[in-house]
Amino acid sequence: MLALADELRSRGAGLRVLNLGGGDVDTATPMGSMLFTIMAALAQMEHEIKRERVMDSINKRREAGKDLGGRPRRVTESQIRSAVRLVEGGEPAAQVARDLGMSRATFYRRSRALTNQHGAT
Repeated sequence: MLALADELRSRGAGLRVLNLGGGDVDTATPMGSMLFTIMAALAQMEHEIKRERVMDSINKRREAGKDLGGRPRRVTESQIRSAVRLVEGGEPAAQVARDLGMSRATFYRRSRALTNQHGAT
């Protein structure tokens, strides 16, 4: 927002925000520019605090071994293992992935993750 206000100012225009905290803010005036800068700084601070809280929550859930949410997987690990055996037996990976209802890239990513998971245990 500050970059936008500076760009407008450099072009000889101003930004007028109506109804910001009960009054108008006109960035063409020194007082309006100061208020706009303060509001932008507060918005940035609030965004960073929110992001910090989300990351903290994700890290705590990850450390506790809890589910992080997201879309539930339609294809199970058992189905991926069976599909990998089909590919190893000569079936085209693209066809096997299509039969599972996923892209070839997703099939490769899931099979690699499964291999890494079982290789680490």
